[in-house]
Amino acid sequence: MLRLLSGRSGRLSLAELTGELGLPKGTVYGIVRTLISVGFVEQDPESGKYRTGAALLHLGSSYLDGNELRARALNWSDWLAARTNESVRLGTLHDGQVLVVHHVFRPDNSPQVLEVGALLPVHATAMGKVLLAHHPYLADELGNNDALPRFTTSTITDPGLLTLELERVREQGWASEVQELIDGEASCAAPIRDRRGIIVGAIAISGPIDRLCEGSEPHSKLIAAVREGARTISRDLGAVPW
Repeated sequence: MLRLLSGRSGRLSLAELTGELGLPKGTVYGIVRTLISVGFVEQDPESGKYRTGAALLHLGSSYLDGNELRARALNWSDWLAARTNESVRLGTLHDGQVLVVHHVFRPDNSPQVLEVGALLPVHATAMGKVLLAHHPYLADELGNNDALPRFTTSTITDPGLLTLELERVREQGWASEVQELIDGEASCAAPIRDRRGIIVGAIAISGPIDRLCEGSEPHSKLIAAVREGARTISRDLGAVPW
């Protein structure tokens, strides 16, 4: 039920929850009342519909605060945002998607939305491509699909083309996406390694294509900066410098 509520932008009624879960109405109502009692779910007083509660956010934040990757990367993420004047995100794999564990706003006064805790598609994001390129089992699972979900006209939906893209990512050591998830936006990302040399996360710079890109790729200086940030965080995690 929590997954269902957190995955929707709007609120859900009891009837909608019952239909989605395929459970008896009384059972769903009992679960909802229990979740409300501990603050994990809230009911809108006007519509009567349900949404995730503040206590669930605090619970998620405590998990993210305890994440070693996030703890080690806090200062360097701030440094990267200040150096590039762009938004910086830190992500790791979770349930076949990219979980954003840290997000540094672009250092200006423009309106921005905090994305910590958001789940992003692996095939349509730079962070996802970096992580996917070094996790062949997950890549093979995606390859078994006839087509991948499309978000824009630039999204790679052909598993065969994605395989070629991941080979390129492994060879060059970084990934990019230009308008593959959101029209008008781009990002570039690099892998973060731990002391065993295993890819445990990715860090990315993202923003409008008119600032990030030169032609069909992000500016080389931004790629160099995100790779430097990834190497620095990796060293803090005990990785051998490369």
